[in-house]
Amino acid sequence: MGFKPFLEGGIAAIIAGALTHPLDLIKVRMQLQGEHSVSLDQNPNPNLVLDHNLPVKPYRPVFALDSLIGSISLLPSSIHAPSSSTRSVMTPFAVGAHIVKTEGPAALFSGVSATVLRQMLYSATRMGIYDFFKRRWTDRLTGNFPLVTKITAGLIAGAVGSVVGNPADVAMVRMQADGSLPLNRRRNYKSVVDALERIVRQEGVSSLWRGSWLTVNRAMIVTASQLATYDQVKEILVAGGRGTPGGIGTHVAASFAAGIVAAVASNPIDVVKTRMMNADKENYGGPLDCAVKMVAEEGPMALYKGLVPTATRQGPFTMILFLTLEQVRGLLKDVKF
Repeated sequence: MGFKPFLEGGIAAIIAGALTHPLDLIKVRMQLQGEHSVSLDQNPNPNLVLDHNLPVKPYRPVFALDSLIGSISLLPSSIHAPSSSTRSVMTPFAVGAHIVKTEGPAALFSGVSATVLRQMLYSATRMGIYDFFKRRWTDRLTGNFPLVTKITAGLIAGAVGSVVGNPADVAMVRMQADGSLPLNRRRNYKSVVDALERIVRQEGVSSLWRGSWLTVNRAMIVTASQLATYDQVKEILVAGGRGTPGGIGTHVAASFAAGIVAAVASNPIDVVKTRMMNADKENYGGPLDCAVKMVAEEGPMALYKGLVPTATRQGPFTMILFLTLEQVRGLLKDVKF
């Protein structure tokens, strides 16, 4: 396994991640809208209705699962989620405008250092491993790399990459979400290094892998759908005479399709991952507990919060990623290491 595919993938991912970071930040802010973990003593979000007088029906634990899933209990929430008629839904543009107005334009790049580190670790690993399996599993006589094999390679590559990049992912989510918190709850990390140091010191090393089960599953879904779709669509276009292997139009069409497929497939687990990573220890008993509470308090469509900015980001991100990757490969094709 050569080092070059990892370097090529890492360079392309860093450029794509940095350029589309504002869209990712807006996605995270939208995914955190309506989160139940706000105390009754403060109402930092005017879109949430706090009512101390409403009767609360006590619930017995529905599930009791340990380890990765954790214990689940539908306990009375401190916040009664308002109905759709009383809760306003902010569009991605409105969220972005609100961030610029209240926090300044630079806030759109909050956590960009963590994004760069995450792409160095996560994307470089997953793309390098996928390339390794692609070379190994492509039929040398026919050049055939079946779709099922592409998906398998993507699942494995995504799982390994997510484990490597999870600490940076936790730091990135925390830094992106900070501006949406009340002033007395903001962490005010100075950089990704400061974030990692403080998380370890205050919450322990294991907190760097908080939500890792979700991250692994999300990464497997994203990598399998993104890379497999890109290769598959590219092959279909070339085979049908509607594109050339090295044509920019082919790369743009294939990468845009890959981005949309990846966004739709991964959004539910991405929302839960964001909530878990941003939460304090006592908020959720595990990923399934988080999902159950979200659906109970905010409705099933809460799992698709941030889908528009996710799709809006995944399209450009994937296009920039693969267009840059093709250029980097061309520049390094004669370099041996």
